[in-house]
Amino acid sequence: MTLLIVVIALALIFDFINGFHDAANSIATVVSTKVLTPFQAVLWAAFFNFVAFFIAKYIIGEFGIANTVAKTVFPEYITLTVILAGLIAAIVWNLLTWWLGIPSSSSHTLIGGFAGAAMASAGFGSIQGIVILKIAAFIFLAPLIGLLIAVALTAITLYVSRKAKPYKAEAWFRHFQLVSSALFCIGHGLNDSQKVMGIIAAALFASKLIPDIASMPVWVPFSCFSVIALGTMSGGWRIVKTMGTRITKITPLEGAVAETAGAITLYITEILHIPVSTTHTISGSIIGVGAIRRLSAVRWGVTKDLLVAWILTIPVSALMSVLFFYLIRLFI
Repeated sequence: MTLLIVVIALALIFDFINGFHDAANSIATVVSTKVLTPFQAVLWAAFFNFVAFFIAKYIIGEFGIANTVAKTVFPEYITLTVILAGLIAAIVWNLLTWWLGIPSSSSHTLIGGFAGAAMASAGFGSIQGIVILKIAAFIFLAPLIGLLIAVALTAITLYVSRKAKPYKAEAWFRHFQLVSSALFCIGHGLNDSQKVMGIIAAALFASKLIPDIASMPVWVPFSCFSVIALGTMSGGWRIVKTMGTRITKITPLEGAVAETAGAITLYITEILHIPVSTTHTISGSIIGVGAIRRLSAVRWGVTKDLLVAWILTIPVSALMSVLFFYLIRLFI
């Protein structure tokens, strides 16, 4: 029971870190365009992160992404030691990338850590390869979808508002950014909170406290959505700088379009039950709005560095979790 409590506590700590690590995804554009101050923006994001709980439970009626994450490893190979090693690896990688200001994926960090620890415990046969390949494919598909939607929305928006006076159009889009940011924050809450829910549900299943992953008690989703909202309130300004200014300079129109495109992408993946990275999604959207202005508006050197970090996240997290699994085995 003690080990279960430690695992749940670490899962919620990861959820909190995920909140401030990925807060930049939700608020970078709205801060960089000065629509909200940083303090106002984190409160705004945290509120809508929590609103996502009620949408998932009472409107969508299920937590499909949580089930997908839990099924990364075959049930018979899920143990508390495997989950603990995966969580420690995910936390270490998240903190390291946060400190370096690299907007890596908390989602893929967690999945890589979980899978790596399972392989250390029982070999390659312990993981569901098809599930992991599907998740890995969206490392490329999520930003691509966000980019394409952003390009389309930007073109449509520029055409519709072509006769508007610039100062009036900018004022209108500054107000619309509040809506688009809220939509993206809801998508962030829906997607990212459920990943930790899946891990906690797997821990309860491994402890034989629930019959299957889908039978998680209501305190699990409620606590996960609450903690990620608290984490978001704590900020994450290193990554805000990267997302809001280093990829491309953002105007209110482009900020509104990028957030809307990112939100649409997250809602699509919610329907598909695919855990994706909000970092990847909003990055692709920001690149899309910058590229339609002109290709040189995008700082492709920064984009290349982000892509390398995204690709490395799952294998590095998996290798780290293997190391932590064997270290834990020495004491447990």
